[in-house]
Amino acid sequence: MKLLIVEDEEDLSAILAKGLRKKGYAVDIALDGEEALYMYEINEYDLIILDLNIPVVDGIEVLRKIRSKDVRTKILILSARGSIMQRVEGLNIGANDYMVKPFDFLELEARISALLRIDFVQLPAVLKCADIELNMLSKEVTVRGNIILLTKKEYSVLEYLLRHKGVVISSETLIEHIWDSSADLFSNALKYHIYSLKKKLNTPYIRNIRGQGYVISEDEP
Repeated sequence: MKLLIVEDEEDLSAILAKGLRKKGYAVDIALDGEEALYMYEINEYDLIILDLNIPVVDGIEVLRKIRSKDVRTKILILSARGSIMQRVEGLNIGANDYMVKPFDFLELEARISALLRIDFVQLPAVLKCADIELNMLSKEVTVRGNIILLTKKEYSVLEYLLRHKGVVISSETLIEHIWDSSADLFSNALKYHIYSLKKKLNTPYIRNIRGQGYVISEDEP
């Protein structure tokens, strides 16, 4: 899943990005509101972590502009503005959650995970396809009860496909949601990770639909 961190404190944004990348997320950083809106326009993010005290364009205005055209992208405010009225304002404008600085990284990660499981209906913590199970809390993947060790990118590919089980996902969409925008992605990277994932899972349920993309489904190939 792909995140955008909007935070003008460079040290904090770098620490957050490093921690979230270790958890398997693709992460971009914007250091001001104008850059955040530009990156939002050219990329597709699953969740935005938004500070309100940012230069050029204030965080509240960034939130308003995004929500004026997009109600689906999850937005978590992470700000030192902690009064009740400020929290109410952020949530009323359209933030999905609000955390006050200073914060605990483990709580932030838990809230991100919870928000990403909600899409009108809340996804279960364990995603399944036949004998494949992916636990989004423990980040564990099992096949017939046996733990399968995956790389972060393999896990991310599998999670995205399972979140959209039965839907054909284009290569472009998978790349957009799983790799950072700054990544130097060579053309066969996704094919390699799909091949490696299928080999490790030893499953027929991940299929390439020629000219369209990839799908995970319990339907017979």
